[in-house]
Amino acid sequence: MFGLANPERFMRFTRPLVPWLWGAAGVLLVVGAWLSFTAPADYQQGDTVRIMFVHVPAAVLGTGVYAALGVASFLALIFRHPLADAAAKTAALPGAAFTGLALVTGSLWGQPMWGTWWVWDARLTSVLVLFLFYVGYMALRASIDDEARAARAAAVLGLVGLINLPIVKFSVDWWNTLHQPASLLRAGGSSLDPAYLQPLLTMMAAYGVLFLALWITAIRTEVRRRRAATLAARAARFA
Repeated sequence: MFGLANPERFMRFTRPLVPWLWGAAGVLLVVGAWLSFTAPADYQQGDTVRIMFVHVPAAVLGTGVYAALGVASFLALIFRHPLADAAAKTAALPGAAFTGLALVTGSLWGQPMWGTWWVWDARLTSVLVLFLFYVGYMALRASIDDEARAARAAAVLGLVGLINLPIVKFSVDWWNTLHQPASLLRAGGSSLDPAYLQPLLTMMAAYGVLFLALWITAIRTEVRRRRAATLAARAARFA
């Protein structure tokens, strides 16, 4: 797999994968949506429980994508590898989108359940900070004209943001919060009823495959853009 760090090998290996990933993401999203709508209403939350099938996968992907961005930033900063930098750069936008979706759907769920759209508790605040790290990463890259300097500065910011990930994960255990504790990934297994567990896992798989399709497509596009920029610079030098 380390051979895929070579851009040429990466492009060859991922070319046949892209259509399959997009197709699998589409199928999983359709199946997950159908299972979500046909799941029974909760005895306490009613139909509001269906927001969980959008909110939880988005929150999980928001943190998971940032972890990928952080690892790619580390590899780009230490080894100066352009493909790692491209992977970090292209992870930021979908990661921000997933995190933003988690914040919006969390507010839509919180208003009928808690009676408020927002509370400054540890989980909600740390996820908002995660979203701001994504936005800051993209803004920093866009604000520096020199691409190499922008990549280094953004990589440092990406690494700093990793500090927030355990806070997001364990905030409900470390502090008193309105947000319920973990019900899916916890010691002793999931506490969710099977009627809700199946659509939730399907939607999580759909989001995961969708991100891979988006990410690989975006990395391939970024590799092509950089190749074109390099060729244009060479042509201008010899013109």
